Amino acid sequence: MTRLLRRCVIAGGTGSVGSMFAALLAKAGAEVSLIDLHFSAVKYKLVQCDITSPTPEAAAAIQSADLVMLSLPEEAALHAVFPVSRLMKSDSLLVHTLSVQKPMALEIEALGISQEVVGLNPMFAPDLGIAGRPVAAIIRNEGPRAAELLDLLSGLGGRVERLEAEEHDGLVAAMQALTHASILSFGLALSALHVDIAKLSALAPPPHSTLLALLARISSGTPEVYWDVQTANPNASTARSMLIAAADRLHVLTTAEPAFHDFTDVLNTIREMFGDELASYQALCSSIFKGSSRIL
Repeated sequence: MTRLLRRCVIAGGTGSVGSMFAALLAKAGAEVSLIDLHFSAVKYKLVQCDITSPTPEAAAAIQSADLVMLSLPEEAALHAVFPVSRLMKSDSLLVHTLSVQKPMALEIEALGISQEVVGLNPMFAPDLGIAGRPVAAIIRNEGPRAAELLDLLSGLGGRVERLEAEEHDGLVAAMQALTHASILSFGLALSALHVDIAKLSALAPPPHSTLLALLARISSGTPEVYWDVQTANPNASTARSMLIAAADRLHVLTTAEPAFHDFTDVLNTIREMFGDELASYQALCSSIFKGSSRIL
């Protein structure tokens, strides 16, 4: 049961991320209200309005809230933070769920917002559930409500990892932009090879089947989500450039006077990058390969 976060308002609460946090807060005993541009059949009180220009009803909800969450696209969140923060109680908590954290951190600093602020980025699709999954937390103006929120997420099984805004954006470029770019590039190359996918699937060894599964998930997802991953984070273009350079280097290593010892050096460099995490990832790979009949 929440002690300090009794009334919670989520702007953009009918979206997938907002809906997840609404359910988690309600499960912890909070009274949850949503503010959204679009009407949706939800079990929480819903105020239909543009959060950047709150109606009297929306303003009243924000003024009485212990927590206000902006679960919005970056542009909308950056436009909403000023009017919302001015309506909030001085001891309430402002939360945002942006996948890129530094612009909001700079905006909050420029506005001189005095309330507790937490940026949350769940590093998983909401439909997978929070149990055992990481949530990045970027805290400004730390206080008791922020602490209660993070404790709540941890108590529900989430793995809360505290980061600075710039550190977060660099890591996310590697974790999401680089990963998705690698998978999409694999898909484009595979398509260009014009192979029979049915025969490929019948013969595919575990690594290939795993990549096919990831490719199927991303290519069947919402395009806007994956476009945002590649375009919203200013570090994403650097990550893609590194991917292109790495593919070029591998190509040169294996075609222009190929030298096995140079190739071996590449593998050694990559293996050493893992440090003490190598064994755990070897075990994870083994577990993944054994866990699906498709890739056995």
